[in-house]
Amino acid sequence: MLKPIPIPFPGVQEKPIVTELTFVESQVTVKGHFELNEFATLVPESLEFLRLYIKVRGNLKEVERILGISYPTVRARFEGMLRDLGYEPVEPDPSELALDLLEKGEITPEEALRRLKK
Repeated sequence: MLKPIPIPFPGVQEKPIVTELTFVESQVTVKGHFELNEFATLVPESLEFLRLYIKVRGNLKEVERILGISYPTVRARFEGMLRDLGYEPVEPDPSELALDLLEKGEITPEEALRRLKK
């Protein structure tokens, strides 16, 4: 049985390269140094989010409905996926982060309000 690429690999920050491709049915193996595309190196959670996003044709409101989470949380996940793909700055939006933490119950409403006022 085939296994998914183990990304992220514990303790390793660099992106992997592929050194061998095997086409099982045709019994062909190609060796070399091949770069994985940005989608192949997404963490499983971001890849699943991307699949859902594509399935609903880019409708974040529909993603919100299917996942049963708030729109700000959906936006935060979307922005995170874009950052993982290298399309956005690394720093998350503080207000989206505050709303995400509130949704998860990791901060109080008062703390979220304080962070949103900054």
